[in-house]
Amino acid sequence: MAEVIAVCISENKGERKRPVASVELRVDHGIVGDAHAGDWHRQVSLLAQESIDKMRALGLDVTTGDFAENITTSGIELVSLPIGSRLQIGETLLEVTQIGKECHTRCAIFYQAGDCVMPKEGIFAKVIRPGTIKPGDRIEAVAAPIRIEWRHYDKAGATCDRCGDTGANLKQVIAEYAAQGVVIELQETLLNEERISESNLVLINGVPLEQLLAATTGESDCPSCSCLTGSATSCRTVQCDGETFEELTPELIRKGIEAVLRC
Repeated sequence: MAEVIAVCISENKGERKRPVASVELRVDHGIVGDAHAGDWHRQVSLLAQESIDKMRALGLDVTTGDFAENITTSGIELVSLPIGSRLQIGETLLEVTQIGKECHTRCAIFYQAGDCVMPKEGIFAKVIRPGTIKPGDRIEAVAAPIRIEWRHYDKAGATCDRCGDTGANLKQVIAEYAAQGVVIELQETLLNEERISESNLVLINGVPLEQLLAATTGESDCPSCSCLTGSATSCRTVQCDGETFEELTPELIRKGIEAVLRC
């Protein structure tokens, strides 16, 4: 079973961290009282006890916190975790943001420990769900959520009919997958008239839906958008399997999600 061996903090960067009984994690911050906390992507650092043991086998007198890691783990291969994967640790949830790091200079840790495995085998994460972590807490890798971005034209809170239908279809499909335990996060990006050519574009994990479906795109007159803009306006369409779609139907959205889940 993967578990926490130690939790450590320091008042300054570039020095060993000291083990403590527990640490408090906050969203958009990291570990309360730690020098590396802040609203950035490397809020929390993790290093495996197995990595520390490698250095001990080489004769180095090192222990938890000596490589400036916040959380020392056991039983999980940290460096094999992909960026974006999530770790449930105790009551908290972390998202992996970086594997390893580049050391531009020899820091105090290197001179004190004689070597440093953190740049090669340490990982970094940000806090998704706050809480407390203490030694003995179980660590569980959980599936990263699917992220859907839906871009659509917006004028004073109104959008065109086909975009409105796409939005309703997205929410319906996301609710269906949620009932199956698949977490999907929806981000709406509101466009002004200068970017109306992107309206009704759906990206799943950053990939356009039409690319996932091996489909093509086009455009057609959109009376609803024309009413909003005050002039003749065309909107995106998707051509898939010989059909042209103005709204993105539940079936198309499901196919896109399934393509991502197979990856």
